[in-house]
Amino acid sequence: MTRTCLFTATIVIFLMQSNMFAQSQDLPKFEVAAEFTTFERDDFQGKRTEPGLGGRFTFNLNRAVSLETAGYFFPKRCFDCLENGRVTEVLAGVKVGKRFENWGIFAKARPGFVNFSRGEFELVPNGTFSFEVRRRPVTSFAADIGGVLEFYPSKRIVTRFDAGDTIIHFTSRTTSIFIFDPVTNSFNPVPFIRPGRTTHNFQFMASVGFRF
Repeated sequence: MTRTCLFTATIVIFLMQSNMFAQSQDLPKFEVAAEFTTFERDDFQGKRTEPGLGGRFTFNLNRAVSLETAGYFFPKRCFDCLENGRVTEVLAGVKVGKRFENWGIFAKARPGFVNFSRGEFELVPNGTFSFEVRRRPVTSFAADIGGVLEFYPSKRIVTRFDAGDTIIHFTSRTTSIFIFDPVTNSFNPVPFIRPGRTTHNFQFMASVGFRF
């Protein structure tokens, strides 16, 4: 009787370990996806929403935790935003949650940076009473915090929807303004400090990916 119980327990443990191993192997480790996204940005009237495209790479550590990196590009050039130009965004972080048979729900935290191609400008005298506008890119720290909803039509295909807050921190920046000096009959530069600020920007992503 003791040998029978020991044999039965050994079989049960072996089957449980095999089942756990099979479940861990059922989830493909890698994902690549093409993504459509919308991004809110500040303009002088409040907020505006810009469409963009991007891609994502995900490494699934297990069924609950994944590491991922993503990049997005917003081609529309804004001329009346607080930071003008096109937007490029690069993020990398972690996704944690619960997977079910055909769907999953997760929270994500992905720090990175956002670049505005014409985010800084400076007025430079170009003649006695004319100025030239010089623009420079501005890169700022960002963090994408939000939620993820996934659906699995098959083992190899994943459709995904993200919604969250892209937090951007702009550090203080020093530029120059020019004041006319009647004594010298010329414009003299005066330093102007643009104070730092943090913005909260809603961002939505929709993607179709391939798992392997």
